[in-house]
Amino acid sequence: MATMTDTTAAPQRRSGEETAVLASRVLLGALTATFGLLLLVDAVPPLEVQMLVYLVGMVALNLPHGGFEHFTNVRRRGLPFGGRYIALYLGFVAAFVGLLFVAPVVGLGLAFATAVAKGGHGDLRVMDALTGTGHLPGRFRRGLAALVRGAPIMVVPMIAWPETFQQFGAVMVRIFDPAAVGQLDLGMTYGPPVLGTLLAAAVVAHVLLGARVEGASTAWRRDVGELALLLAFFAVVPVVVAVGLYFPLWYSLRQSARSAIAERALDEPTESEGMALPLAFAVFIIGALATALVAALLWALAPNPLGGASLLPGAVAFYTIFVSIIAMPHVVVGEWLDQGRGIWFVP
Repeated sequence: MATMTDTTAAPQRRSGEETAVLASRVLLGALTATFGLLLLVDAVPPLEVQMLVYLVGMVALNLPHGGFEHFTNVRRRGLPFGGRYIALYLGFVAAFVGLLFVAPVVGLGLAFATAVAKGGHGDLRVMDALTGTGHLPGRFRRGLAALVRGAPIMVVPMIAWPETFQQFGAVMVRIFDPAAVGQLDLGMTYGPPVLGTLLAAAVVAHVLLGARVEGASTAWRRDVGELALLLAFFAVVPVVVAVGLYFPLWYSLRQSARSAIAERALDEPTESEGMALPLAFAVFIIGALATALVAALLWALAPNPLGGASLLPGAVAFYTIFVSIIAMPHVVVGEWLDQGRGIWFVP
């Protein structure tokens, strides 16, 4: 089997994955251009339509991919690793739920930070596998790259779409404690200018330091181009649509390409090395049912599951909180604590 360093085989093996990365750029570019035109003619779709787009993108398209990331990771590891993995995951879920009940605004901040970490670090690993990271030497430079790739998901909409951002943030806080909304208002007063300034400084540093290492290399140009696209996308596309489509059309599509490269580079695990395929699928189904149980328990335990809003905005807010609860250990347990492989494994 050809290795990842086999330069003669790589172009043929990577063509499909590179097409997926190109598709992610084209899709976000088309959405950015479309909504830019809609803004110019004052014809942005109503919020109700935006919320439906969000739910379709996040529930129907993105949620299954998260389970698949765990499936491909744990299947090769077997037991007892799988048991420890699940126990840690459930422990982090329980801790996050507890935090939301005790300090919902802090919990909401953690939810936003999770989106930043997932988008940024996930994208960094795609760059490792497909577009190159030679301009990112050392842990600091890689961390800075992950920050500027992930922060636009939350920081740019907070600045470009403050009313919608605050509206849904308030609904999410009211799910647990209506009295805590005042803390969110305070954060929205000082947060956007501070975070926006820090992001701008981080972007400039990232771009200049990358150019200093390799000059205008292909990897650096791709990085800068994709970063500019992400910044424009989250500035122009309404936040509800932007978040709802970013994860399936950018994150999941690109991670599928990275996963295909990783799987192709590895031999199939033997029965002693990993889980047999039927057992792995059984674990996958159990995980899906457990995920649904988390949503059901959250709905039953939350004082106000819809946050005082009507059905559609309440459903968007509730699902955002739910998916953040399962996404935090997705990153921490599935990647950061898994030094052997991780959900974003690159050979």
